[in-house]
Amino acid sequence: MEKIQKLIEERVGYLIVFTLIVISFAGLVEIVPLMFQKSTTEPVAGLKPFTALQLAGRDVYQREGCFNCHSQMIRPFRSETERYGHYSVAGESVYDHPFLWGSKRTGPDLARVGGRYSDEWHRVHLINPRDVVPESNMPAFPWLARNLVDSDSVPKHMEALRKVGVPYSDKDIAEAKAAVDGKSEMDAVIAYLQGLGLALKNVR
Repeated sequence: MEKIQKLIEERVGYLIVFTLIVISFAGLVEIVPLMFQKSTTEPVAGLKPFTALQLAGRDVYQREGCFNCHSQMIRPFRSETERYGHYSVAGESVYDHPFLWGSKRTGPDLARVGGRYSDEWHRVHLINPRDVVPESNMPAFPWLARNLVDSDSVPKHMEALRKVGVPYSDKDIAEAKAAVDGKSEMDAVIAYLQGLGLALKNVR
């Protein structure tokens, strides 16, 4: 045993190989069981895929880097659940590709922001955050009100998501272009935010 230990410690190549083996095995032990648990692979009751407009808004949300400052993951601690609502569960995110849980909170968590404010509040906040939150350090996004949603990309995105398990119907995809045609990116982001966390929002 001592010879093996000495060999591993003195040969960097062996050390790297054995470290990778240990990490890989530990990762499998942690991750594989989760793939077979219903609580992590099945949607919570009432969860629906994003509408065409919400999906477009989610794309803009990612493009603008909103997830760099806003997490969408409420931890199971009293201080968090009292402020934001029910803690986040995996079943809420089964249709999210990629998921946007995050851990960075320059701004507040948005996992339960749906319905908390009016559409007009969000509109003013996105155009100039300090008009509604004077101490905010969030940048303004006025161009979202001028930019129109790329209506041609949304049906293609929905088709791609269907291939990875999001239950979009042929009708959903066929009607997607008309649903976002003429809508601004601001409209889309607001629709996305207003839909966040509704499935578990009223659970205590």
